[in-house]
Amino acid sequence: MKLSNSLKACLLLLFFGLTSCFEIIEEIDLKSDGTGTMTFTLNMSKSKSKLASIMLLDSINGYKVPSRADIQKSLDQMVSELNKAEGLTNIKKTADYDNFIFSVKCDFKSIENINKLTNKVAGEQKHNTGLNAYFFDKNNGSFKRKYTYSSDVKKQYNKLKSENKKVFDDASYTVIYRFDKEVESQNNKQAKVSNSKKAVMQRVSALDIINGTGNFSTQITLQK
Repeated sequence: MKLSNSLKACLLLLFFGLTSCFEIIEEIDLKSDGTGTMTFTLNMSKSKSKLASIMLLDSINGYKVPSRADIQKSLDQMVSELNKAEGLTNIKKTADYDNFIFSVKCDFKSIENINKLTNKVAGEQKHNTGLNAYFFDKNNGSFKRKYTYSSDVKKQYNKLKSENKKVFDDASYTVIYRFDKEVESQNNKQAKVSNSKKAVMQRVSALDIINGTGNFSTQITLQK
């Protein structure tokens, strides 16, 4: 099974919700020695009542509605694949079916382990939605994320029916980077440094990602 397919059931729910609001949250907690934790969360809690009703159906708009068992199986398969990845440990999943919040969390020995994983996923995807690469120089406390937009995501979006496009109107992707040292500077104008100065957050709308106006590339320098 391809790693990218392990979230299929969850992602389909976004389309079943039609005008549902959802948020994908990516969190990286990075220590000075280069080790850290990465968490991906799919939060559809703002549409939980509508999604709960939809899950009682067999299908909607030609799509089969996945059961809890289908979603749980997909999450289990993703954890199984992550357990095989180099440098990743302590893989955990959470599934809140009352609020429709799903997350997968893992520890990494090096940020390069995350690059290898994302490259594997990108290589298995039929359609590329953008490329990411992470870099961390622990000697000078420099964290970098390189993001390359792919026009393929806009092409796939344009193929959707108008009612299915609505699911992206209020959707967003949020990234949060946390460090054990204060941030000295960061160069992404769409991102903000927290009051504690130990975290950087950026929220981009799904439509900005689709249209290529949302840029996740950033350079963060930590205080020595």
